Amino acid sequence: MGKYAIGLDFGTNSVRALVVDISTGEEVGTYVFNYEKGEDGIILDPKNPNVARQHPEDYVKGLEVSIEEALRDAERKIKDFNRKDVIGIGVDTTGSTPIPVDREGKPLAFHEEFKDNINALAWLWKDHSSHEEAEEITELAKKRGEPYLKKYGGVYSSEWFFSKILHCLRTDPKVFEAAYSWVELADFIPALLTGKMKPEEIKRSVCAAGHKAMYNPIWGGLPSKEFLRELDPKLAELRDRLYDKAYTADIPAGNISPYYAKKFNLSEDVVISVGAFDAHMGAVGAGIKPGILVKVIGTSTCDMMIVPNTENLPDIPGLCGIVDGSITPGYFGLEAGQSAVGDIFNWFVKYFTPIEYGEEINKISDVHQVFTEKASKLKPGESGLLALDWNNGNRTILVDAKLTGLLIGQTLHTKPEEIYRALIEATAFGARVIMERFEEYGVKVKEIIACGGIAEKNPFVMQIYADVLGRNIKISRSSQTSALGAAIFGAVAAGKEKGGYSRVEEAQDVMCGIKPVIYKPDPRNYEIYNRLYKLYKELHDIFGTKDANYNLYHIMKDLIKIRDEIRSKYK
Repeated sequence: MGKYAIGLDFGTNSVRALVVDISTGEEVGTYVFNYEKGEDGIILDPKNPNVARQHPEDYVKGLEVSIEEALRDAERKIKDFNRKDVIGIGVDTTGSTPIPVDREGKPLAFHEEFKDNINALAWLWKDHSSHEEAEEITELAKKRGEPYLKKYGGVYSSEWFFSKILHCLRTDPKVFEAAYSWVELADFIPALLTGKMKPEEIKRSVCAAGHKAMYNPIWGGLPSKEFLRELDPKLAELRDRLYDKAYTADIPAGNISPYYAKKFNLSEDVVISVGAFDAHMGAVGAGIKPGILVKVIGTSTCDMMIVPNTENLPDIPGLCGIVDGSITPGYFGLEAGQSAVGDIFNWFVKYFTPIEYGEEINKISDVHQVFTEKASKLKPGESGLLALDWNNGNRTILVDAKLTGLLIGQTLHTKPEEIYRALIEATAFGARVIMERFEEYGVKVKEIIACGGIAEKNPFVMQIYADVLGRNIKISRSSQTSALGAAIFGAVAAGKEKGGYSRVEEAQDVMCGIKPVIYKPDPRNYEIYNRLYKLYKELHDIFGTKDANYNLYHIMKDLIKIRDEIRSKYK
């Protein structure tokens, strides 16, 4: 009889459960639960555009509904499917998404006193309200000569753990005082499934701790109490109620609780693995190995690579972290990314779609497809436009949430689809900056595998990426790589004795694959994009750094020159 693992993928707007046959990688059951609270699952503050929160009730309901429905889906599809053949459950989530909890691990949002308090909710990864605290943490680490940020590109982010907690302390001390501890969503879900909810019982994820909380065994785990005390004495006190050790995702967090075993009719021997972040498990589900750059492309992007932890890897400025074991045990996990990609495209079509496009949209019922068809008729450089992809700040390599988007080159004749294409190209240029940063520090990109919603569904975008990067781009076989990666870790945590695997690589060889399609760069387009990329890099450095020492006079002229060349060539 076959054995199965369940992968739980807690994304920005929904949670997906995936049931996988671990002997083949076949995905036999799936279900998506859309979060019910807020706007597409995100609770916003109309007075502060930097705020993005989620209600833990959505996590609990999402877990329970999605697992049950995915198991039912498997039962419909597989004649002899038996729930007792499920041996492991893996979990991935967004991050950093910390939750304030009480002594029992119960989210403060479940308390009557805090039910209407937005600060008692989960602080979603895309919450940037703590940008001032992030700058303060960065400056203090530099002033004290601390090593904490050397593995994080030299800059702490408003998306991360301690900046969010410090911001809560500063703006809502009542919530901070009521919180016995703070738990990452990636740690909360395994704790919920095992019933080991007390903060001191939870096995914390090294992925979350290492990339977002400045955790590293080299300096004794989390930042020192002395460092935290200088930020605020109460933050130093909190350190004692956090954790001292973090674990890789192949380690069991525990067995499923009797409550959930009965609820889902699963064996009480089902192993729950330690959690990790969605992009990291997506990289595993896409088949990451040394030399492979995995790009998880969706509302934002994450760019992942691994390097054996036996190698002497230099610190790389601007990365979101270099953490031993955060992606695959035995390897340094390298994370980079862009704070907005699909979100930029969605923003544009939401606010700038002309009325006259309505008839075409009604026929196709997909506004992005209408823009894609129009934009695909344009040649690179034809519009004379160039954009910066910082509409939600810059995650890598500048690590600056205060940077904003830019569009240059528009005239009275500029059309919406030209802007749409320029925004796509801008995100591709941003991707190239990241790839070049990896290679600049000796981490060579030998192969690119893309996954995520955009990689799966939009050939037009992927061809532009191939043309800009000048590299072939392969697409992961699974359209649910994060959930698949989580299932892989569920199978590995269960171990061989239960019918699982002993190593991640062993499971990947069986459960991962790529689609037959490969996006290959067009040499002519690559040549034009090289010229545009040079201008993009000038804008990138002028607006994004303090060191740029040249003016912008030539950029508009060069864009016009490229535009006129292309238009005359394709008349």
